[in-house]
Amino acid sequence: MHASKILLQMLSEHDVKHIFGLPGETTLELYVAWQDWKGIPHPIEHILTRDERSSAYMADAYARVSFKPGIVEGPSVGATHLIPGVVEAYKASVPMIVLTSDVPLHTEHKNMLTAFDQTALFKGITKASFTVTKGSEIPHIIRRAFRLATSGKPGPIHIRLPMDVLGEEVDDLELEKELYAQKEFVKYPGARPSADIEKIKDAINLLSSAERPVIICGQGVLFSQAWSEVTELAELMGIPVGTTISGKGSISETHPLAIGVTGGRGGTKFSNEIVREADVIFYIGSDTDSANTLKWTLPAKESGTKIIHCDISETEPGNNFFTNVILIGDAKSTLKTMIGVVSEKIVKKKYEDLPRVKQMIKNAKKYNEYIGELKKSEEKPIHPLRFIQEFSRALPVDYVVTTDPGVSAIYPSAFFKIKQAGRSMIFNYAMGALGYAIPAAVGAYYARPDSCIVALTGDGSFGFTVGELETISRIGGNINIILFNNGCFGWIKGELEISFGSKYVDFPTNFQVVDYLKIAEGFGLKAYTVRDPNKLSQVLNEAFNLKSPTFIDLQVKAENELVPPVPAWIKIAKKSNLKYID
Repeated sequence: MHASKILLQMLSEHDVKHIFGLPGETTLELYVAWQDWKGIPHPIEHILTRDERSSAYMADAYARVSFKPGIVEGPSVGATHLIPGVVEAYKASVPMIVLTSDVPLHTEHKNMLTAFDQTALFKGITKASFTVTKGSEIPHIIRRAFRLATSGKPGPIHIRLPMDVLGEEVDDLELEKELYAQKEFVKYPGARPSADIEKIKDAINLLSSAERPVIICGQGVLFSQAWSEVTELAELMGIPVGTTISGKGSISETHPLAIGVTGGRGGTKFSNEIVREADVIFYIGSDTDSANTLKWTLPAKESGTKIIHCDISETEPGNNFFTNVILIGDAKSTLKTMIGVVSEKIVKKKYEDLPRVKQMIKNAKKYNEYIGELKKSEEKPIHPLRFIQEFSRALPVDYVVTTDPGVSAIYPSAFFKIKQAGRSMIFNYAMGALGYAIPAAVGAYYARPDSCIVALTGDGSFGFTVGELETISRIGGNINIILFNNGCFGWIKGELEISFGSKYVDFPTNFQVVDYLKIAEGFGLKAYTVRDPNKLSQVLNEAFNLKSPTFIDLQVKAENELVPPVPAWIKIAKKSNLKYID
């Protein structure tokens, strides 16, 4: 059997239906075999991309939405272009299988064109890196890759495939009883260990004795699909629930106990104040990184706040804060056990009647009145909160939103309310590199083809992945790109304004005027330009209902002209008389 067909069959056995990538000279054996392959047990679709960076981001988003490892393929030198997407997946714990072809094994030290040490490149940004030295090894390595990618702390696995190995013919006797998958690792989590029961009881006792507890959910809750358990525990014990920016969707944000995103990327004065006042914080599936904790000052170390931390990985709980109870286990499994113990120990509280919750709801109403006035803004360029209002109204019930860092992420994270818990928004804030949203929208589309897919991107990010407009036009589907156009690298402009003053904001950031409408139309997308806030609703509704690719150029202010809700920035904006939203 041809080695490339062995690879394809093993991926098919693992329920792989899509591979994102583009061909190169070292992958020709694979592509020729792929075209002739009979598709056993089922075919695999090749998603042709225009850049390997995009391929990796597509696989990343596909994995986040489908709960299956994303599969990306890159040829030899193109492996270097995969790095931004692979490192995001590694830091965000996204399961991915990274296939890279390479020069023949016997030429790797002869300066053959495109040869370099792929293993060294990927070693520090994957859970493991394997080199296939003969075709008969492929079944074993694919099974191992899926086990590692989907269990424990999920993450990407790299498999190096020399071109001579891809072209091998393998004796059928060597493959006898080898072409099978371990089905429990086809999706993630591949295993659901629960935390120690005595530790769980300690956590419950601490939460029960708290006067002002709060739960903060990271992306681990979404990976574990534990949003129902989070809501049930919160309701049982009457505990408010916040999320990190990447954990957004861990609870319905219209739930009375939901306080929204907390921390430095989407946290507001309302949500962060609740965290600041907490006497017990229960982190679930969070790495307590700098962005989510205001550089480890929320909570303040001198506050005396007690901490419970549950995570599948032993590296996270207790890493950044003194932690009173460490729970090592899958979020869903551990929370189910907690709910069982709580149900036996305490009577369910009517959380609506708790004085603290009543006050929180009252404060939320007051804060929403402040935000509500901004959402009515008639100003030009379009106010970001006016966009949020019209976007919320126009978006269908079934959607996935992908975002790029900047205006396109910070305002939706803070002010767009997810009504149904679960994975419906993706933020690439493990690394925060530009150029994620557009390719991520393609990955999300293949994971949920019947959903309305929206990519929120900035003009800075757009320049990184403009070529994927051809990909989107080619594949069709309800994929909508909304471009926040402020003519610059706006986030950097905001940071320069805050940290160094207005004298320095223009030198490294400004673009010339670009006709994005013509660019989008040139790639075959239905395109709109919106400058009047009163036209926004009509355009959004039309675009989302076309069921085909669209592009909307939306002019907004840069972050130095309207400071977004970044607490560290707001402090300085208040002193400097800069316009801000908090």
